Amino acid sequence: MKNINCILILLALLVGTSVMAQKKAKAFNANDYALFGDKFKVTKILTKDEMLKKYKNLKKGDTIVVQFQSNIKSVCKKKGCWMKMELAGDDDSFVRFKDYGFFVPLNADNSTAIVNGKAFVDVVSVEELKHYAKDGGKSAAEIAKITKPEVTYAFTADGVYIKK
Repeated sequence: MKNINCILILLALLVGTSVMAQKKAKAFNANDYALFGDKFKVTKILTKDEMLKKYKNLKKGDTIVVQFQSNIKSVCKKKGCWMKMELAGDDDSFVRFKDYGFFVPLNADNSTAIVNGKAFVDVVSVEELKHYAKDGGKSAAEIAKITKPEVTYAFTADGVYIKK
């Protein structure tokens, strides 16, 4: 009787562990995504919560190479030369593209994306913030409200996968 109970417990543990592993390891399928920039192998993708924790541990001048997945909050409406991706809470990551080498679709707002590249903390000048606000389609009144530099969670992507 004890042997049967032990076997049942072991079997339940194995099945439970197997189910958990399958839920965690959702395979990346490149056919579900459009690639912009350099092709990259999707490895350890951080969530928006994990990415915010990484940013919180960075100081100005620090850089880490990382991949993370999140929703695109907004895209440059002139060329698609930058995008903002959601982080946990109200934070976001300002993503630019390596060497201005590629752009993303202007209508990619609210799409899911995986970015590959370098994350760092940056201080953006008032002039640059106003430029980005103008490119983002903000009104003159909203642009006029920008009066001080902003610490941002920046990202330089060499490749981006956007869910189709």
